[in-house]
Amino acid sequence: MTIKEIQEEIIDEFSMFEDWMERYEYIIDLGKSLPIIDDAYKLDKNLIMGCQSKVWLHSEIQEDKLNFTADSDAILTKGIVALLLRVFNNQKPSDILEADLFFVDEIGLKEHLSPTRANGLVSMIKQIKLYALAFHSKLS
Repeated sequence: MTIKEIQEEIIDEFSMFEDWMERYEYIIDLGKSLPIIDDAYKLDKNLIMGCQSKVWLHSEIQEDKLNFTADSDAILTKGIVALLLRVFNNQKPSDILEADLFFVDEIGLKEHLSPTRANGLVSMIKQIKLYALAFHSKLS
């Protein structure tokens, strides 16, 4: 699936919920389904700066596509990470760099987060794009 198709799928899923409490619960459930990150990647160098809670993000390239693993010590943040990984996992670095991340606004995520969590969301997206840029440079 393309990044655009995955985002459209997420928007459809979130449209089923009537209020933000249900959406928060769904995001938390997504976080519970996030594969466990190897402890070897829970290093300070993999921490995302700018997040209120601890978020570890690791990336590897396999067959010209990026694969991410991540974790957080906060349940809501872990769910947000799960959403981002769903969008960006197994995508080409160039596609990640060119991606318009419209689902965040479409589902109202940023406006329903506290300012510190919204800043953390921006920091997570920035770090994913930095990984994509680094791997894209290596492949070019």
